[in-house]
Amino acid sequence: MKTVFQNWKIDRLQDISAEDFFVLIERNAHHIRKTFPVTLNNCLDLDKTIQFLGENIDKEENGTGYYFYLRSTQTQQLIGYVCIKNIDPKIKKCELAYFIDKDFEGQGIISQAVSQTIDFCFSELGMNKVFICTSKINMASQRIATKHGFSHEGILREEFKSGEGQLEDVMYFGLLKSEWNER
Repeated sequence: MKTVFQNWKIDRLQDISAEDFFVLIERNAHHIRKTFPVTLNNCLDLDKTIQFLGENIDKEENGTGYYFYLRSTQTQQLIGYVCIKNIDPKIKKCELAYFIDKDFEGQGIISQAVSQTIDFCFSELGMNKVFICTSKINMASQRIATKHGFSHEGILREEFKSGEGQLEDVMYFGLLKSEWNER
């Protein structure tokens, strides 16, 4: 997996500090409150963030989740997060979730990170399908999905509990390994 790009790089879980991740979440709390409520709730203070990252280490060791952290090579601050979750080893599918710091949106960073993560899912993890679930109003995430060849497979009704506690529909996008390899 390529880890260094022009102005940013991908760090793994063992390369980041809880303080850095806490600052990223705190700085973007309003930005991600609707789409990353679990992460936000698990990172309300530094102690909770340490516990959350420890749980993520356990998930990586058990093969039930993988985590990638985007860091500016200029400022060394964390600027984004990509995770692989909901891994189903029987069907060989997994879900991608991601966000970029509000100050770094529109620069193509998350798009490049998603490309690298898709490659990781298919080549390293041996997945057959990668999927993305996004809210109906998250047009940026929908563009990421379609730009990378994902097909809109449907709407999952009241599938996600938002940061406000409301059940919301999500748009489901899927990408098969065979489709990715054709690109």
